[in-house]
Amino acid sequence: MGEYGSDRGQGEGQLRPDRQDEIGEAARALASGGLVLLPTETVYGLGADAADPAAVAAIFEAKGRPRFNPLIAHVADLETAARIAVLDERAIALARAFWPGPLTLVAPIRDPAAVCDLARAGLDTVAIRIPGHPLARAVLAAFGGAVVAPSANRSGRPSPTTHADAMGETGTRCAATLDGGPCAVGLESTVVAVLDGPPRLLRPGAVTRAQLEAVVGPLAEADDDAKRSPGRLALHYAPDAPVRIDAAGPQVGEAFLAFGPWPDGEGVFNLSPTGDLAEAAANLFSFLRAADRTKPVGIAVAAIPLEGLGEAINDRLRRAAGFVG
Repeated sequence: MGEYGSDRGQGEGQLRPDRQDEIGEAARALASGGLVLLPTETVYGLGADAADPAAVAAIFEAKGRPRFNPLIAHVADLETAARIAVLDERAIALARAFWPGPLTLVAPIRDPAAVCDLARAGLDTVAIRIPGHPLARAVLAAFGGAVVAPSANRSGRPSPTTHADAMGETGTRCAATLDGGPCAVGLESTVVAVLDGPPRLLRPGAVTRAQLEAVVGPLAEADDDAKRSPGRLALHYAPDAPVRIDAAGPQVGEAFLAFGPWPDGEGVFNLSPTGDLAEAAANLFSFLRAADRTKPVGIAVAAIPLEGLGEAINDRLRRAAGFVG
């Protein structure tokens, strides 16, 4: 299997020739109702045909995911997105600014048959994006339709950012898998609702509030539209060990996720020794998993600044600790 870095930033036609067989196999698996392990720039996804209720139900079964939580539909291009969702001028502006990439738009559904009712949790809206990973886009283009692909972990667990972790979570349920190397972003996509009224930030992510507001102006808070976004459960992204956030340091028996200068030691996992938020975001889920594998009594996490990507990192940490509903 190839490494993500060898394909990153290239168009589908420039993917190495030895990936084409894998891409075709994955597209055929989707068309036959199977599940596919799909790399994206954010996290690994567990993919299925968005139009096939039985395939979508298989995702919920594999993940143990509550069915009231909607799924994101991934598509290959803006034309496909516009056939599925009603995208107004603001949505188009955001799409052109950040797609392909880690932004999900929640918009009114145009074609309910393209993303089935089960995938939309019975809502009249759809969450949709074009992923930035060339392997994912190549599979989507070969398949031709929308693919729902929630993170490939069991529900509530930390999202997998490596092929090995994804395989360990749900890989045995898949008809095909693609190894795209470590995920470059490491956090799920930002989710913005573009409905009536001002755009609303439903879930912070790699595209920051400031970047979004530079395109569409001030964002409103989620309010009643929060239900339209995935990743809103009170206890989400959680390892087995309890998580304690904004910690000055570890207590006896705890693993510690440091941020910034901190002495190396047993049970210490430094998200970014230099205090780089992008590095911390990319490391967050894999380090939560690594810390959890040491079987600590708990996992303490250093305080992370709230600006920029820190908003998204803190959102995931609060959910891992069970503090956000």
